[in-house]
Amino acid sequence: MKTKDIFISDNSIAISLIKKYEYPYMVLPEIKDYIINLGKTLPKEYELLGDNIWIHKTAKIANTASITGPCIIDENAQIRHCAFIRGAVIIGKNSILGNSCEIKNAILFDNVEVPHFNYVGDSILGYASHMGAGSITSNIKSDKKNIVIKNQEMKLETNLRKVGAFLGDNVEIGCNTVLNPGTIVGPNTNVYPLVSVRGVIPGNSIVKSMDNIVLKENRK
Repeated sequence: MKTKDIFISDNSIAISLIKKYEYPYMVLPEIKDYIINLGKTLPKEYELLGDNIWIHKTAKIANTASITGPCIIDENAQIRHCAFIRGAVIIGKNSILGNSCEIKNAILFDNVEVPHFNYVGDSILGYASHMGAGSITSNIKSDKKNIVIKNQEMKLETNLRKVGAFLGDNVEIGCNTVLNPGTIVGPNTNVYPLVSVRGVIPGNSIVKSMDNIVLKENRK
């Protein structure tokens, strides 16, 4: 599944970077430099706080949050109690990074919710996607080999050791779900709680388990 098929909305300050590449994993090595270059051009509504950390004046940041640059936190975003931003992160407008969540080398489109006890690494979360409590993106294999994205018989070599997940617009991830390295979830898909997801999941689906994936019914 290509970038244009995953991220339908343009609602991200990083959209020029994201749409630049045919496949979303290609974006990951570029996030850090993109933030540094973009940050220097941001208007006065963004305050430079610390080393390459730009925060919009309307964003709400808990005193207990830990933020390492480079990072951009956009308009009306919320960074809640004990959130841990480890660098190379873009938090979109109206997005939420909640209590005790950890994030690194990742982009959150606008209106994304990562609200409770989540880990997001080397990933891109599309517009208005939501991760249930305790759900995580696993970004490295146990054997430490490069990540291969698999879609049935098709294999895509990323040549990267760390690749998390790519969630399309309006994806809902159930509580305590694990998104295995290199997972792609197409837009408007719902994943049930406690599922171990891998490979490429088509859009407009319901994932009850990896052996039980059904397309949503069109209801008028």
